[in-house]
Amino acid sequence: MRTYPPAAVLLNVLLGVPAVVPVGLLWYFAVSWPLAGLGWTERDPTENDGMLPWLLLAVPVLSVFLGVWWPANHWLKGRRRRAVGPYWTVSVLLTLVPTGVLAVLVAVL
Repeated sequence: MRTYPPAAVLLNVLLGVPAVVPVGLLWYFAVSWPLAGLGWTERDPTENDGMLPWLLLAVPVLSVFLGVWWPANHWLKGRRRRAVGPYWTVSVLLTLVPTGVLAVLVAVL
């Protein structure tokens, strides 16, 4: 039986706390641009700055987060002698847990 390493659970949940910012940026971008272009959502009427602010803000934020998250998980996965199975899928889902908890709390309150 393969188990997911407890250190990886802790690492990904802790990294999920600062991940709230890049995930929120990605969500806002998706709602404001591609999903609004498809007609699935409505764009914020005050969003008239274009794409340049997204490139100047979102790309560095996502790059810094992925620059920390990827090597940390790669190092932790490499310490295991046996294959862990769907390591990367579980890591991404665990990283999204704090964002999901925050979204539920905002919806309830």
